[in-house]
Parts: sequence; C-alpha cells; structure tokens
Amino acid sequence: MKKNIVLIELHQETNSFSQVPTTIREFESLALYYGDDVINLGIKKHKRFQLAGFIKAVKKFGQGQFNLIPTVTAWATSGGPVEIDVYLHFKAYILERMKEVELIDGVYMSMHGAMGVEGMRDPESDLIRAVRAIVGDQIAVGVSYDLHANITQDKVRLATFINSYRTNPHRDHFSVGYKAARLLMDTINGKVSPVMAVEKMPLLKGGGFTIDFLNPMARIFRKMKAMEKRPKVLSVSNFMVHIWLDDEELGWCTLAVTDGDQVLAKDTAHELAELNWEVRDKPHPVPYTIEEAIKKAKRLWLRRLFGTLVFCDTSDIVAAGAPGENTFILSQLLSESDNLTSYIPLRDKEVASVHFETPIGTTIKLNIGSKLETTYNEAFQFDAKLIRKTETDFGKTLVFRHQKLSLVVTELPCPAFWPSFFTTLGLSLWKADIVVVKNLFPFRLFYALYNRKTLNVATAGTTNLDVHQLAYTKIPRPIYPLDAIQDWKEVKASL
Repeated sequence: MKKNIVLIELHQETNSFSQVPTTIREFESLALYYGDDVINLGIKKHKRFQLAGFIKAVKKFGQGQFNLIPTVTAWATSGGPVEIDVYLHFKAYILERMKEVELIDGVYMSMHGAMGVEGMRDPESDLIRAVRAIVGDQIAVGVSYDLHANITQDKVRLATFINSYRTNPHRDHFSVGYKAARLLMDTINGKVSPVMAVEKMPLLKGGGFTIDFLNPMARIFRKMKAMEKRPKVLSVSNFMVHIWLDDEELGWCTLAVTDGDQVLAKDTAHELAELNWEVRDKPHPVPYTIEEAIKKAKRLWLRRLFGTLVFCDTSDIVAAGAPGENTFILSQLLSESDNLTSYIPLRDKEVASVHFETPIGTTIKLNIGSKLETTYNEAFQFDAKLIRKTETDFGKTLVFRHQKLSLVVTELPCPAFWPSFFTTLGLSLWKADIVVVKNLFPFRLFYALYNRKTLNVATAGTTNLDVHQLAYTKIPRPIYPLDAIQDWKEVKASL
C-alpha cells in the first residue's frame, strides 16, 4: 500500500508593531487553495513555492510509494497579526482533512516561522501540536521555514526535522521543499533517523546586513554548504530572525540536522553560531533621508539616462509587515515633480474604492494616508488626474498623475516586488527617474535590468531598521546590539 503524506502550507510574517491585522482578504490576494485545488490549481500557478518542490521530488524519487494529501496552501503578504478567526479557520480545515485519512505516514508543513495571531503566542507551534495530537509522536513531521523565522523551543521539540531558505532575497523556495521531501521520504522509509540541535544567540540584526551573496553573510552561507557535505549531516539552517517580531524567544538561531548523531548536530550548530557572532559588529548600510536621496538622484543624471533609480522605502516595508501608506516620500517627490519622473505605490482602500467609478481624466483633490497606521503616518492632500484604473492582485488599483509624478493607489498592501507592477499599468521604467518600492530585498534581483542605483530611504514607520528605535516589550535581554555582550554563550546560559 502507498504511504500517505499530508501537505500543509501556511505563510504569513507578522510585524508586531503594525496596527493593521491580517485578514482572509490578504490570503485571497496572494495564494489560497484548499484540498485537491492545492495541486490542481495552486502548484500550477505558484511553481516556485515549497510544495511545488516537494511534489516534484516525490514524483522523481518516491518510486510510486507515496500518496500526497494536500490540505491548504495559504500565503499572505506580511502584516499585523493574523485575525484569530482566520487562523482558527485554517487550523480547523487542516485537522478535519487529516481526520479523513485512515493512516498517515508523514506530514510536511511549509510555514514562515514568524507568524503572529491575535491573542496567541507562537501559533505555528500550536498548529504543529494539533497535528501531533492526530498523528502521535512517532510519525515524521518535517517542517520548512523562512530564514527569518523565530525558532522557539516548541518548534524544535515538536518537529522531526526543520530546514530553511538559504537565500536572501529569497529565491530557493522550490529547492527547500525539494530537499525536505527527500529527507521526509528517507525518514519514513527508515533510511535515516534525523536528530536536531539548535543554538540560540542573543543577536538582533537585520536590514541590508543579511543578504546571502554579500559580506558578511556570503562567507557563512558558503560554509553551510560545506557543512552539509560532511558525513551524517543532513541539513544546516541559519535563522536570522524577523526583527519586527516582539517575542520572548526572539534572536538568531542556528540549527543542524544529522542522521542519528546528536553530538555532531550540537557541534555543527555551535560552529555556525560562532561564525555568526564573529560578524555581529559589521555595520548596516546607512539609509538616506528623503532630502538626501533626492539630492543624490539629481546628481546621478547620467545613470538616469540609461535606466532608473530605485528608492527603497525602509520605514514602510510592506514585505516586512508595514501598512504601505507612508506619505513622507510622496510629499517630497511632489515638490520635485516638475523635474523628476517618479512612480510611487501607496495603499489607501478608501481612495481606491471611492474613485474606482470616477471617469478617467478627472482631476481630484486626494486625501491620502494615515487611514490605518496613525502613530507615524501623516495625511497628505494634493490635486492629481486619474489616468488609469483596473483590478490587480492588490485589489482596486488606480493611477493618478501630478506633473511628472505617478501615484499608484491600491486597495491592499503592495510591496511592488516586480517591475511588472508598474509596466502593466503603462508606466515604463526606462522613462522613470525614480521608482519607489516597499520591499527590502527581492527588488534587488527583479529590477536589475532597469536599476542603476539603489537608495535606501528612511523616514518614519513600523519597519525602522534601527532596532534601538523599536518599541520592544517582550524580547529577552540582554541582546545585541541593544546591550553590550562579549560572550554569547554566557548570556545563552541565562536565557
């Protein structure tokens, strides 16, 4: 008889400082499939997701031994905590689907690792615990996480093995699932007996510091590849944590999975932790103020002739859970809109809904911003002409123009990951002097054809890159760089 593997995919990254909850609408806008539609529709559309890689590996190496039982694929853009009813809906569906299976031989769970839920702590462990209540302690449960996951004791205790992304910007989702499938099948078939060890460091670094192909992390990721070539080492992961998650176990974590060798796992995780700690003092890239960035853009006129400059709005990173309604960059670009052609996305459900029926060509006095996040954002008013309106993955989407500035207003949060977000709206990146994006890493790959210079711009918002400016209330202390620490092992013992 074929062996049954249950598939679960639930991804959301929570910003604890966001006032805007994540609803079912955010999942619907990115990826939401149930039951057999996970494979029939979801995998076909989202070919880079972990489940796509997992299924590919089962087909290639499973020798027809395995029957895959999909439950749900649910991905949402980063945001505030997931509404409790939404999480409970997913949990109930997954468990009911599992109860329909007479015998479960293994479970694969693809999750982010930094998801928050209203009124709960560590909901991903809660979900694994519920899965364990059905399958018991002896069935293999393999889990994949984003490398920004916050690894807790419960996450490790409840999983048979854990693996993670090895790239930032993330581009190895497929291979992570592929690798997990091979490890899970070998575990089910008794070819390997995974054991894990972790090292939790009192370390809180993020921003541009953690790009995998740039120093200081490039050397560490190369070392991880070498570690996995050692006998009995099955997987090595480096979790560089989501710095905008306020949690009592927050901190970088290394994790090693070996074939039955606990000492080797411990030594490998420790070795990797030491490498991380050695580079803790390397500085982050220093962002520009918006005034400095505009002055810099004016000086780079030759580069603008052959492409565009990309302003990364580091204070309003939608892909890190910010609401996407920062008006600070918009107001400054408007003052230069007679000189610089610029494109900027901004979330405003009210404006998108009210003016979706407004005739094209109408000049409107817009009241933008400060509808959702009121601690940092400020409302802003200006006149602009409506030049385009359509439905996109971000809901109702409208393009307004004031002189050379084009404002793209979306109903849902928009990170502007891909150039196609602008080009499908008739906005040529070859003609732009400045393009504003609201993601920290992915655009650096996707905009490479057009981008002649990236300028990180800091204003005010829920994704401040300076951890000293974030209002943590739950994180463990001491923790670097908020506190001076010389030996992470001494602090670790007290955590």
